Amino acid sequence: MKPSKWIRYSISITILAVSAVFWIILLFDPGGIMTVKHCHVTLKGPSRASLQMILQMNPISDLMIGWTLMVLAMMLPKLIAPVQYIYECSFKSRRFWSALLFIFGYTAVWIVMGFFINAVIVGLNLLLPNSYIPAIGIGIIAVIWQFSPIKQKCLNRGHDHVTLAAFGSEADRDALMFGIMHGIWCVGAGWALMLFPMLLPSGHNLAMLAVTFIMISEHMEHPRLPVWRFSFRLKLLRVIFAQARINLKTTLNIN
Repeated sequence: MKPSKWIRYSISITILAVSAVFWIILLFDPGGIMTVKHCHVTLKGPSRASLQMILQMNPISDLMIGWTLMVLAMMLPKLIAPVQYIYECSFKSRRFWSALLFIFGYTAVWIVMGFFINAVIVGLNLLLPNSYIPAIGIGIIAVIWQFSPIKQKCLNRGHDHVTLAAFGSEADRDALMFGIMHGIWCVGAGWALMLFPMLLPSGHNLAMLAVTFIMISEHMEHPRLPVWRFSFRLKLLRVIFAQARINLKTTLNIN
């Protein structure tokens, strides 16, 4: 049975609230888990001793906790539509569990990706500590990727809503695989954008907010033919401006 508009609204508010909690944690940055602490590189350049020191100052567990928090804060709003779809296609007794399996599968893909991204971050910080060069380099790659047909194909596939089984282990498997595949296409679309803020020596919080805005905006766009196209996909900005104009006209008419 289809959920009511109130349930769809509740899903949106709940996911946005949970995302906001993770954003608060990120902005307070307890223990400095969102920043890579630098060590002094030896005069001979990067060495095994330097690598051991930077890993002691930045334990893999701390890096992965910070990465997971970042993923949950930035990506949860993008999952509102898929979770609503799961609620529409599932029996009432299974809706919440299926949604959790979907989110778990989706997050697991980004966590696996996080090991590779954190390895890149540590390596670049070892070679070029406190430098903006790596961020500039990945920023250029992100811009090129932004307009590529591969990126558009990943965005298109991110709109796929698979058929979900109704009962038992088949329903669990379908919900989990739905999350995994959604995560894979999301990683394909946004890996460069997600890496960019992590490479900035400072200002990464502002960069994360900007990247989140871009990624939510492009997820709102309709699928397009995967070709090279100069488009920033800022639908969210257009929606905000349109809503602001409507509210302004309503206010002026009332007055």
